[in-house]
Amino acid sequence: MTEETDNNDNIERTEIAFLAGVSQDDQPVFESLEVEIVNVQEEVVRLSKSPLFVRNLAAGDVIKLVNPAIGEYEIERRSGNLSIRVFRRQGINAVADFLNPAMEKLGGSVDLQTDAALSYSIHFSIGFTLIEKLLDSCCERFVDTVWYYGNVYDPDDGSTPLLWWQEFTDLE
Repeated sequence: MTEETDNNDNIERTEIAFLAGVSQDDQPVFESLEVEIVNVQEEVVRLSKSPLFVRNLAAGDVIKLVNPAIGEYEIERRSGNLSIRVFRRQGINAVADFLNPAMEKLGGSVDLQTDAALSYSIHFSIGFTLIEKLLDSCCERFVDTVWYYGNVYDPDDGSTPLLWWQEFTDLE
C-alpha cells in the first residue's frame, strides 16, 4: 500500500487494484480504486468512490485487504450507499446531462464518468423505487442505455439480493 496524504484534510489516500472479473481468455481483470487509509497496520481502507466494474462495493465501505496482490478483500462495514453503473455505447454525455443533476438532487454523487459509462453513489434510504424509476426513465429516453446495481446482488449469481441494507433498517 503506497500512501499519499491529502494536505487539505490530512487523510491518507492511495489506489489499490481490486479484482473486477476474468477476461475471455481467463486472465484476471483489475480496477484501480482510490481508498482512504483507515488503519495501515491492519490494512483497512475506506472506498472513496463507487467502482465501475468491481461488484459488491460502494463509496464509503470499509474494507480489510485480505490479499492485496490478487485484489481479495472482506467488507468490514457498509456505508449504506448503493453503487449504480450506467453504460451506453453511443456516448454517455447526453445521459450524464440528464442523470447527473437528478442524482445530485437526490443526494447522490457522480463518482466516475468515461466515454461510455457512469458510476454513482446514492444512499439506499432514498428508496429503491425512486432510484429505479429515475434510471428506468433514463433508459427509455436514451436508446441502448443500461444500468445495474453494483452492490445489491450476489456477485456469484447476479440475482440473489445481498440484503445488507436490512442491517441499517433494523437499527432504526
